[in-house]
Amino acid sequence: MQSIKINSYIGSDGMLHIDVPVGLKNQNVEIMVIYQPIDFHDNDDKAKSVEELGWSPDFFEKTFGAWQGEPLVRESQGKPQERNWDDLFT
Repeated sequence: MQSIKINSYIGSDGMLHIDVPVGLKNQNVEIMVIYQPIDFHDNDDKAKSVEELGWSPDFFEKTFGAWQGEPLVRESQGKPQERNWDDLFT
């Protein structure tokens, strides 16, 4: 079983259209769709406060710049792996 998570938009027709390349051909598959509306704003289109999002009122003020350990360093990420993207869609 494979799992793919995508975000999509449902238009005014109320229909969800999903195109997902799975790399399979001539096979039966079982599809399970679980959907959950994403509400980024209140009903009046105002952004939610930090408290409404689950943070304490002064969390960011207390924690911003609070790291007192050794300097954080991002190590080299190396070269990216070569991929043949055509294989995903055939």
